Amino acid sequence: MERRHKLYQWLRVNTFRVDLALMIAVLLFCGPVYLLADRPGHFLLSSALVIPLAWRRTSPVRAAAAIVLACLALWAAGLEPLAGLVAVPLIIYAVAAYGPAWASRTVLGLGLLGGVLLTSRNLSSTAETGVLGLTISAVYTVLIWMLVLFSWTLGDLTRVRRQQLQTLSDRARRLEIEQQQERSLAAADERAHIAREMHDIVAHSLSVIITQSDGARYAAATNPSVATETLATVAATARTSLAEMRRLLGVLRHGDGATTRPLPGLSDVDELFLGFRAAGLPLDFEQQGSPRRGLPPGAELTAYRVLQEALTNVLKHAGPRASASAALRWQQRGLQIEVYDDGRGASADYAGENAEHGGNGLRGMRERISLYDGSLEAGPAAGGGFLVSAFLPYTEA
Repeated sequence: MERRHKLYQWLRVNTFRVDLALMIAVLLFCGPVYLLADRPGHFLLSSALVIPLAWRRTSPVRAAAAIVLACLALWAAGLEPLAGLVAVPLIIYAVAAYGPAWASRTVLGLGLLGGVLLTSRNLSSTAETGVLGLTISAVYTVLIWMLVLFSWTLGDLTRVRRQQLQTLSDRARRLEIEQQQERSLAAADERAHIAREMHDIVAHSLSVIITQSDGARYAAATNPSVATETLATVAATARTSLAEMRRLLGVLRHGDGATTRPLPGLSDVDELFLGFRAAGLPLDFEQQGSPRRGLPPGAELTAYRVLQEALTNVLKHAGPRASASAALRWQQRGLQIEVYDDGRGASADYAGENAEHGGNGLRGMRERISLYDGSLEAGPAAGGGFLVSAFLPYTEA
């Protein structure tokens, strides 16, 4: 099968060589008989009919024009039909299959006309006249027309099949390009997703580590035991962040050794809040209601990251004496998430900076929420402080 495929590919690529071999074979079949009969004029005209077959696919219109001129010369010389006329149905097929549409129609008309001229010349040169001569001429004409129509139809079917194959090839090429574009978009989306995950993990852990390290530095001189506990919190936070980073990078690896432990969700918020309280942030938590339906896949991770990002921003920007409260409220349409702090509020500049420039802060939260047709609002609260409010709808029933 592979050898046959290679042979087909070679024949398809080397069209001129194949047609040249065909021309030589036809010439060897038609030419020697005239040379042996000492008819050099017949040999030359027969060769003029056959030689253009070498260009029947590479230049079908020119080859057909050369054969038409040779046929006119044969008819004008008043010679009997030559063996080289076998090239006529071959060139009709070639033009119908590989030439332009106008040339295909032209050779069909010329072939039919040539059949009439050939039989009329033979009728005038034979002794048969009257009804019998007309009948014989009509039969010859019909036979020639059948040969012309068969050659032209076969060539036209070849053209249609080639066009269909070309259409399928173009479609496959377009699909390949579209798939490549989809893979590129998926890779870009995955990079953005990884960037958000990395930001959420690193920003949270570094904020806690910086806060605790500053506290340990001041406490080291006055209360070494507090400094030791603070440094233990720093180490625990660093280990947790390292584990989350390894888990995130493990998901990106392929193979059986890749880490597939579930990403955090709403069941892990208590542990998240313990980490913030250990970092020195007074934090209250309230949960109301129960889910009527499940959240979309991945939405729990989004809710977790919104809480993590909002509380991390409280640590970073709300001031040293700020306290915070978080709430999860299950409503009829979905989950309402609120994080409020009583810190610097309207004077805190992180909201405007992140909204305008930060690709990973509030804008990152909005991107996460928008993936699930949710909404997010963030800004100074009416009575002071700062409020982040997000909504995630349920999965459609």
